[in-house]
Amino acid sequence: MPPLELRERLENAYNKYNRREFIHPDPLEFLWKYSSTEDREIVGLIASGLAYGRVVQILKSTEKVLDVLGPAPSAFLREVSIEELSGALTGFKHRFTTSFEMATLLKSASKLQKEWGLLGKMLGAFISEGTYQNALERFSANLLEGAGLEKCSLLPRPSLGSACKRLHLFMRWMIRKDEVDPGGWEWISPSVLVVPLDVHMFRAAGALGFTVRKTASSAAAFEITESFRAISPDDPVKYDFALTRMGIQGLQGDIMFRELFSGKSGVS
Repeated sequence: MPPLELRERLENAYNKYNRREFIHPDPLEFLWKYSSTEDREIVGLIASGLAYGRVVQILKSTEKVLDVLGPAPSAFLREVSIEELSGALTGFKHRFTTSFEMATLLKSASKLQKEWGLLGKMLGAFISEGTYQNALERFSANLLEGAGLEKCSLLPRPSLGSACKRLHLFMRWMIRKDEVDPGGWEWISPSVLVVPLDVHMFRAAGALGFTVRKTASSAAAFEITESFRAISPDDPVKYDFALTRMGIQGLQGDIMFRELFSGKSGVS
């Protein structure tokens, strides 16, 4: 498919699916309940960190944590002790994630918010000092160090080689701003973002010819991002939500994929 035609079809998919009405059931929906950036980045850290496993359980687990934190998560975390927070989260478990991991990571995030003003300010400073990937590594490392953890099921580290889907999701939610992504870190350009690579995006990228790799690795995520960057240099993950939402539609999504990639006019 010629690049201009492909871009037009991706824009059609974006216009059709990149809407608030299609967010549920996506943990992103929790971020829209908070107007302040300091609360939203805490909620985003929780929701993206728990975004593995069955979506119903992801939503339940995220809600359990947010119920403990109350209507102003950032302020709550500043005031609560680690002992009190651990006690309030007793019994919480989401697959590999324990209440201990959740409590220590959240207190670490709160301390970094106090130091930097916002977690996004810390990331912005790291980006100004090096590459985006190095900045993400430092971002995760600082959060883990403050929690006294070398690694954590909630927060992947780019240096360990995975596609870091959940970390890139968190970045997309906080850096982009449109009808789906609420944003908040407007000092960071969306041009640096990397595609959050899940099975739906991996399948779509393969159909588009953006990758021939067999696994959804970090190398595949970078390769796919570069292909999208050639189409949308200022916002390479612009089409992420629309394409993954099409895949989640099941059989209807399969039909949409065929229409999009074969040149038919079904997506409009």
